[in-house]
Amino acid sequence: MVCMNVNFAERAHNHNWKLDPIVRSLLDTDFYKLLMLQFIWKNFPTVSVTSEVVNRTLRVRLADEIDAPGLIAQMEHVRSLRFRRSELIWLAGNTFYGTRQIFEPAFLAWLETDFRLSTYTLSQHDGQLSLRFSGLWTEVTMWEIYALALVSEMRTRAALARLNEMELDVLYARAKTRLWDKIDRLRSVPEVSISEFGTRRRHSFLWQEYVIQTMRATLGTSLSGSSNTFLAYKHDLEAMGTNAHELPMALAALADDDATLYSAQYRVLELWQKSYGGELLILLPDTFGTTQFLNGAPQWVADWTGQRVDSKAPFIAGDEYIAWLEARGRDPRRKRLIASDGLDVEQILKLHEYFNGRIRISAGWGTLLTNDFRGCHPRGEHDLEPISLVCKLMTVEGRPAIKLSDNPRKSTGPADEIERYRRVFGTPAGEATEVIV
Repeated sequence: MVCMNVNFAERAHNHNWKLDPIVRSLLDTDFYKLLMLQFIWKNFPTVSVTSEVVNRTLRVRLADEIDAPGLIAQMEHVRSLRFRRSELIWLAGNTFYGTRQIFEPAFLAWLETDFRLSTYTLSQHDGQLSLRFSGLWTEVTMWEIYALALVSEMRTRAALARLNEMELDVLYARAKTRLWDKIDRLRSVPEVSISEFGTRRRHSFLWQEYVIQTMRATLGTSLSGSSNTFLAYKHDLEAMGTNAHELPMALAALADDDATLYSAQYRVLELWQKSYGGELLILLPDTFGTTQFLNGAPQWVADWTGQRVDSKAPFIAGDEYIAWLEARGRDPRRKRLIASDGLDVEQILKLHEYFNGRIRISAGWGTLLTNDFRGCHPRGEHDLEPISLVCKLMTVEGRPAIKLSDNPRKSTGPADEIERYRRVFGTPAGEATEVIV
């Protein structure tokens, strides 16, 4: 049933709701973080790292919008959480991607008794928050989604507090209308496949849950699942996700020479394949540049199930992947292409039309699904519009962690190391495109 009885205006002005924790469960994270955590626990249990939240929308001064003590209180609440027995039973017994026992009993026992989140530091510089995490990789990695969701919703709550009840009613009426217009367009193409990917930069937990329930009630099988593990658990949805840039970034940082650095992008695939018994085989090739990755990939990489497109124009990346598969004697129609970078309904429909019948196309719909309040503010202000927040690996065993990306504006790391990586991987800087979210 659709959660139609949520009075967002009333909840925004309810004192108890303001004190409610933003993160309600350790499952309130992207599913791929749990898969990656098991991979790290299994293969790199003693490696130490640092990571940091970065606001790429510099015009927004987060330190001026977010109450730092309030954020600390929310983060301390997250650190106090433990996995519930019912959640661990669900992780142990559920069928993910048609495969049981993705999570090893020893890993689930570790989650129950020994998992902890690392320490952190919070400071302010030039109007921006500096939120950093350090410790064992197993303690740091899970902070990514929790921290981004906390910062995003803290910003939401601050903006909502400046509106009266009538203005809040108008705001959410407009946002619901916008959501319905998008869903109504998608209903005209029942073959379209969509996964909800909007946890990290959501407007709020309540709004994300409302969006998912609305989509489930109206889109039927077009909604293939959610990357939010808690909401998948709560609403009996497929939990979606595999892995992210963090893994090749870390293995590359651990490399002692250029040859090992170059091969790290394939070594991580070998370890992933071994760790998951040949399941969950979705490529994410753009960490150091998609074209060089495909050109140098071993033949067995073409046997993986599909590819997620993150920073390259999805039409170009999809054509490139199809041509690469065909050159290696693989049928693209049996493979999957997942587009996931800043998508909205118009692009989702165009991608479906362009690739349908050529490859199994699906869309990971994120921020512009769960946080599209653009033009909805009753005073015409912009403090509820989404911004580009990321949490990236910064160091591994004291060495800088680098991401080149297909879009230079998404590159991370010291400039001299970025240049070194470009030389080793043969990845030119390329044309920078605007980063929306």
